[in-house]
This record gives sequence, structure tokens and C-alpha cells, in this order.
Amino acid sequence: MAAQRRALFVLPAFILGCALAGGLLGSSGQRSDTAAPSGSEESVNSALNSFAKVYDLVQQNEASKVAPDKSIYKGAIPGMLRTLDPHSNFFDPKEFAAMREEQHGLYYGVGMQIGPQPHSGKTMVIAPFGGSPAYKAGIRPGDIITAVNDKRVDNMTTQEVADLLRGPKDTKVQIMVQRDGVEKPIVFNIMRGEIPRYSIDGAFWIKPGIAYIDITQFTETTSDELESDLKKFGEQNIKGLVLDLRNDPGGLLQEAVLVAGRWLQKGQVVVSHKGRAYSEKPYLARGTQYGLNYPIVVLVDRYTASAAEIVSGALQDHDRGWILGDTTFGKGLVQTVYPLSDNTGLALTTQHYYTPSGRLIQRDYSKMSFLDYYYGRPTTAKDPADVKQTDLGRVVYGGGGIAPDEKYEPPKANPFQIAVLRKNAFFSFTARYFGDKEAHLPKGWTPDEAVMNQLHDYLMKNGIQFSEADWTANRDWLRNRLQQEMYITAFSLEDSRKLQVEEDPEVAKAVDAMPKASDLLAKMKAHSEIIRASLKK
Repeated sequence: MAAQRRALFVLPAFILGCALAGGLLGSSGQRSDTAAPSGSEESVNSALNSFAKVYDLVQQNEASKVAPDKSIYKGAIPGMLRTLDPHSNFFDPKEFAAMREEQHGLYYGVGMQIGPQPHSGKTMVIAPFGGSPAYKAGIRPGDIITAVNDKRVDNMTTQEVADLLRGPKDTKVQIMVQRDGVEKPIVFNIMRGEIPRYSIDGAFWIKPGIAYIDITQFTETTSDELESDLKKFGEQNIKGLVLDLRNDPGGLLQEAVLVAGRWLQKGQVVVSHKGRAYSEKPYLARGTQYGLNYPIVVLVDRYTASAAEIVSGALQDHDRGWILGDTTFGKGLVQTVYPLSDNTGLALTTQHYYTPSGRLIQRDYSKMSFLDYYYGRPTTAKDPADVKQTDLGRVVYGGGGIAPDEKYEPPKANPFQIAVLRKNAFFSFTARYFGDKEAHLPKGWTPDEAVMNQLHDYLMKNGIQFSEADWTANRDWLRNRLQQEMYITAFSLEDSRKLQVEEDPEVAKAVDAMPKASDLLAKMKAHSEIIRASLKK
């Protein structure tokens, strides 16, 4: 299933995204003249001298030789930053290059998602991206990569294999894979191409007049992608929009401002930020021709963070969108990126950001470990001392993320479903099902009785304990998940994603909540008219 496959990467990607997001700023911000030094020059020099002495002793006497890049890049600098906050971060040359690539939204390679195979750790194809060189060549989910350019990769990490697959545009790379059900290895000779990293994972109609857009992160291309998708819809034809920000770790502040600002009135505040060395700065909406013409339901969850919270907070404070889901992560810190020598970089927390009503969304991290901050479930959802109001007078709170206007808890998996998912059974069964067969299914295909019986036998042979009552009770769930998984191989990851959204109960709930968003939009417009009329007097 596409959702389960993505879930394997949610937490690592989320933590990386939070390390980069909030959003990111360049290092050209104007400092305030009132900033005070944090300590005397004498105490700073004393501390630096102590560090130099310790470092010298380590270099001379440590049992094993210590490389400077390890002791400083991996030790001293990260150790210092960990005393500050959870989001200040140092990037070594490789990490800094990866961060910039992620922001730019493209790279050169073959275009597929890879990961370690459970148990063996060998590098496995999770899914090729639709239309990519890997997709066109016929590489499939479940293929085990054994060699790249005649170089065995059995003992390499996934990242090392990914580095081999990337390279300059229009250069050739040979990939050898082992496929379940095929005796001999399969060799693919592929020409590397430009692989766009789209920040919008899906944009399509889910009901007549109801559009769906899923923003997975905020990169340099997000606002342009959004404009392109709305143009394809014919924005004037949209009667309602489901904006999915679930699992979105954030990204670039400027892109969040452009995205939120196109659905607000021109000149409205989207977000503001201020810090010890920076004066307060508001970011204003640009407004658009059709941006106020349709209601919006915004989907959020506990992994909605940073720039995604800027968007959801702005739409909520201006009563422009109905927020549905779970309370968001609560990241209201802005990192400024400072390029350093040796192609390294520093993302330093320099400011706090505030929603239009003045809420500070940042969750308190002072009494917990960073591990609990990232992985633990927040115990407080709001700061009772940070009480604000939306434009229409609805009460909202700061200090604990964006609380939804309407709570939604996804149905929990039962023990049988958990056992199936832990075994990665849909993925493994699909790879074996197609095996040496042509990866083709008719349009609109759903698993028939013969395929379901094969799945039944496969689960039993692979040690998943269940009764026939379990099978019967979960039959629809099994059929839907298997259909989504097999669509990836037979069609594309994007086709599977669309199917998944169409069967998502929370998306269906969002469609049902559209009248609430319509009512909010009508009240917001009436409120704006009253204000405009009063200003004319």
C-alpha cells in the first residue's frame, strides 16, 4: 500500500524537514541595532581557550586517531547546538548539498525510491516515479539491486547505492537487479535524466467540483506547482478544495507565504516573525482573482509542522479554511541558513514566528529530551495564557500547534491488520504475483476471487496467524490495500496514490465538512464587507 510505504519514511523525513523548516531564511536578514551581546568578550575567549586545550589533549592522547571532521563536525558543533533548541543544525558537506538539492526540487538520476529490504538489508526498489527513466525501463517495486555499473552493492548502504545511481544528465548507468520469480538477474541500461522532486503529491478531482491537492513539503517550486495545478483545474470551476497538509514537515517560509496568501485578501498578514537580533517583520498576502471564490477544508495531523503550520494557521486565523484532523506538531522557530567554509552550513534558530492573530505556535521543549520532542506525543495542546481570536472572533490558542476546528481520529488497525502490515505482505505478494509476468492490468482493475485466494494462501504460508472470521471481517480492507499496491507496479505510484485518496475516510470526511467551510467563507466575506463599509464613512 502506498500509505504504508510512505509511512516507513515519514519520521526520518519529518525530522529532517523540521531541521530545515520553519521556514528557512537566507543569511541576509537585517539585524536590529538593539541586539545585546550574549556574554563578555573575556568569557568567550576563556571558553574558546578551554576548548582548544581539550581538543589538543584529545588529538595527542586518544587511543585511536581522531579525524578533525569527526571530532568537530560530528561532535563539538552538534553538541553545542543541542544545548540551544531542537532545530538548530549543522550540515557537513554531503548533508548541506542534499539540503540544497531538496530545496531546489530536482536532481539527476534514474528516478526511483529505494530502501533496505526487511531482514536482509539489501537495497530494494520501493517504487519508480511515474515517467522517470527507471519507470520507462521497466524497473519494478521489489526488485533487489545487486550491482551498479558492474560494481556489487550487496554490502553498501541505501545512501551509497543512491549516490551511484545519481550522476550528470544524459549519462548512462547500468543496473542489475534480482526479481522474485525470475531465475537470472535482469540488467537495465538507463540514461540518467532530470528528476523533478515535486512538492505536490497529487492534484485531481475527487468529486464533481471538489478538487484535492496534497502538499508534501514547501520547496522553491511549491507555489509554481500550485499555480500550474489550479490552472489545469480551471480554478474558476472549483466549488470546494481539500488541501492535504498531513505529514508535511514544512520547508521554505517564503513559499508558505505565497501558498497561503493566494487564498487570502490582498494585504492580509500571513505570518510575522521576530527575534533577539531581528525586528518584527510581517509577510502579507498577495491575493488572487479566484482565491476567495470557493471553500477550503485543510487536513492536518501531528506531523504537520513549520511552514505547513504557517499555512493552516493563517487560513484559520482569517477564517478562510476549516481545519480538520489532529493538533499539529507545534514548530514556530525560524532557522536562518549560514553557508560556511568547506561547503558546510549552519541552520540557526534566529526568530519565532507568529500567526496573524499573534499566536506563537512553538511547543514547549524545555522540560523534555529532543527524542521525546520529536517522537513523543504532545501532552499539552495549548498555552492557556496565549489566547487569541480569529477575524470572526473564534477563540484560538498558541503554544501547542494548530488545534483543528474539527477533530478527526483515523480508525485504528486491528491485530490482524497490524500483523499483515508488519510483514509488508501486500508489497511482497505483489512482487511475487507479477514475477516474470508482464506488469499489466486492465483499467479499473480490482482483485477478483482468484487473486484474493492467492493472497489468503500467501499470508498463511508466511506465518501470519488468522482465523477465517478474521479474513471475512477484513476482506474489504485487504482488497483495497492490495489494489492500491498492485496499481504501483501495473500503472504508477501516482495512479496508486489517487486510488488511495479516493478510498481515504478522512478525505471523505473533508468532503462532508465542505458546507462548514462554505459557511465560514460566507461569514468571512460578510465581515469584510462590514469593515470596508465602515472605513468609507
